[in-house]
Amino acid sequence: MAFDQCLLEQARDYPVLRIYDWSEPSVSFGYFHKLNDVKDACPSGGNEPISYVRRWTGGGIVDHRFDVTYTLVVPRGHAVGQMRGSSSYHVIHDQLCEALKKLGQNVELSHDDQGGGALCFNNPVTYDLTDSAGRKVAGAGQRRTRHGLLHQGSVLCDLNASDFGQMFASHLAASHEIWLVNDDFNERVAEIDAERYASETWLNKR
Repeated sequence: MAFDQCLLEQARDYPVLRIYDWSEPSVSFGYFHKLNDVKDACPSGGNEPISYVRRWTGGGIVDHRFDVTYTLVVPRGHAVGQMRGSSSYHVIHDQLCEALKKLGQNVELSHDDQGGGALCFNNPVTYDLTDSAGRKVAGAGQRRTRHGLLHQGSVLCDLNASDFGQMFASHLAASHEIWLVNDDFNERVAEIDAERYASETWLNKR
C-alpha cells in the first residue's frame, strides 16, 4: 500500500501499471471499513494467520490468498485522470475485460449494480467484471488526489501474473516499458509505511 501511494505521489507524465503478489496470507479493506467488521468477515486463526491492511482507496474487503492484484496510477493531467469515478472505472475495466478475454477468460462488463457488499466479491456493481454465471471476478477501489488517480484492483481468475501484466499493459497503451525502482523511491516507500500503513492507528482508524 505504501508503494502504491508513493507511485501516486510521484506520478508525472505517464500512467504506471503494477502487478504484485503478497508475501503472506493477507486481507486488504477499503478506507471506510471498521477493522472488527473485517476480522468478522475474514477471521484469522488456525495454521494460516492473516495480516490485515487498510487501503487508502475505497471498496470492499479482499482476501488476497486467491486473487491477482494490480495497481494503475494515472497522472492528473492524463485524460483518464480527469474523468469522474464511474467513467474512469468503466474505461479501465473495459480494457481489463478485453485483456482477460485474450487470456482465455470468459468475462464480461457488468451493467447490473447489485449494491456491492462488505466482501468485495459477493456482489458486482456497475462496471465490475463477471463470469458466465454472473459471479464477480474483478473489482477495484479508487482515490483521487492532486497528483492523479489511484486505482487498486483485484482479479479472481486463474492467471499467470506475468502474462496478465503484459496483456493488460498492451490494452491500456500503444506501447509500454519496464520501470525500475531506485533507492530514493524505496526510501520514500519506507517512510510512508512507517507513517501510515504499519501504524496501529491507521489500521484501527474507524
